[in-house]
Amino acid sequence: MNAWDFIDGQAVPLSGDTQQSRNPMDHDDCCWSGTPDATHVDAAVAASHGAQQRWWDEGPEGRADVLRSFAKVVTDRRDQLAELVVREVGKTRGEARAEAAALAAKITITLDGPGAARVAPYEVAVTDTRRGQCVFRPHGTMAVIGPFNFPMHLPNGQLAPALAAGNTVIFKPSEQAPACGQALIECWHEAGAPDGVIGLVHGGGDIAGSLVTHLGVHGVLFTGSWPVGRRILESCLDDPGRIVALELGGNNPAIVLDDADLQQAVIECARSAFATAGQRCTCTRRICVHEAVADRFISALSMCASTTLVGDPASSEPVFMGPIISLEARARVLAAQSALAAAGGRIIVPCTPMDGPGALLTPGVVEVESFLRGSDEEIFGPLVQVCRVRDLDEAIAEAAATRYGLAAAVFSGDREAYELALRRLRVGCLNWNTGTAGASSALPFGGVGRSGNHRPAAAFASDFCAYPVASLMEQGGSSVVPEGMQWDDRWLSR
Repeated sequence: MNAWDFIDGQAVPLSGDTQQSRNPMDHDDCCWSGTPDATHVDAAVAASHGAQQRWWDEGPEGRADVLRSFAKVVTDRRDQLAELVVREVGKTRGEARAEAAALAAKITITLDGPGAARVAPYEVAVTDTRRGQCVFRPHGTMAVIGPFNFPMHLPNGQLAPALAAGNTVIFKPSEQAPACGQALIECWHEAGAPDGVIGLVHGGGDIAGSLVTHLGVHGVLFTGSWPVGRRILESCLDDPGRIVALELGGNNPAIVLDDADLQQAVIECARSAFATAGQRCTCTRRICVHEAVADRFISALSMCASTTLVGDPASSEPVFMGPIISLEARARVLAAQSALAAAGGRIIVPCTPMDGPGALLTPGVVEVESFLRGSDEEIFGPLVQVCRVRDLDEAIAEAAATRYGLAAAVFSGDREAYELALRRLRVGCLNWNTGTAGASSALPFGGVGRSGNHRPAAAFASDFCAYPVASLMEQGGSSVVPEGMQWDDRWLSR
């Protein structure tokens, strides 16, 4: 793929090869190669500023026409986009096709879903002659910083509502998935987005830092890890008017009680722990299982882990897991597994590098004594920890032993157990008898603590893409002279 940034409706070539993305299944296969240009940040911001008022003046229906055109483009190119996701980030074909299909679905939920009503103008009566009005305005130019694990779907989940609200957007894809990011912007351009409305700049942390701190950027929408999110927050401290929406990681627990449907619990926990090779922010990382069913549950979970099919996602044979994003990422998971063992964890099923090409890694299961005294780091790979608990109270205490707060799940035949967890656990997503991985676009999506800053995406993404403007409108004939003030009509006749 030819490398380019996209500025003011034009593809600006990037020669060189200082940044590359390689197929995680075949490192000889280079998906994208180019040398980012830091000067393009200023140019992209200037173009966005020039286009923003014109884009706002298009009105809701004019902007919606472009979004609907985009939905048609990505629907027509769905298979091509899915194959690029398979190649660049190693997703299985099934997951890649689901991601490609979600691009058009996001347009429907943006224009017609519950989020649209959250930014709809309204009026109220204040007095007999005075009315109040609330309308919503775009922030201006927004920076979207994307992740590698959903390289098209997650940034598009911020692009679409930002554009619908009248903002212009500059997108910086993950340096591990630049080809996917570039293909996404190609689709928006093909859909008829006016020049300057959408920009693209490639690069690593230096380019991202220049973009999120640029004085011409009015909002930062980021999906990624807590350490990077923390740096973004720090960099924006002196600009409190810049909206910052962070969708960060998770150290997500599942609670399995003694009255749970164990088949359902095992399958859902295994699916949620190992989906996308454990590289989802909502993956189950920790399982608190009641001691009465722990032996059966752990045995069955271990069998699921040891028999899960791992292999080339482009193969005609079905596989559940493809490679992890890179050899370096695989090494970090293995180091985390060793640290758990050194701290007393019992490795039941080890994460093991697979022979041959690619960053393939088998799923792993580790039993630990407790999460209350353990490490609270997100392990971004297919490694799940399990501990035994005596009752629901202990399970909730163990589940709550984290500074993250994205997702959790409760497996029990008793809805009251779920309701109690709902009152006690600080998370943005809490599921009952279904795993932590997976969400509905018709609902909000986000977390608290180190998982986010109270700006959930999905159905609530419109909230951080526009701000309210309140107006009082007097329709009466004269003002009332307040007590303590004097007035004489003759003053106007002098």
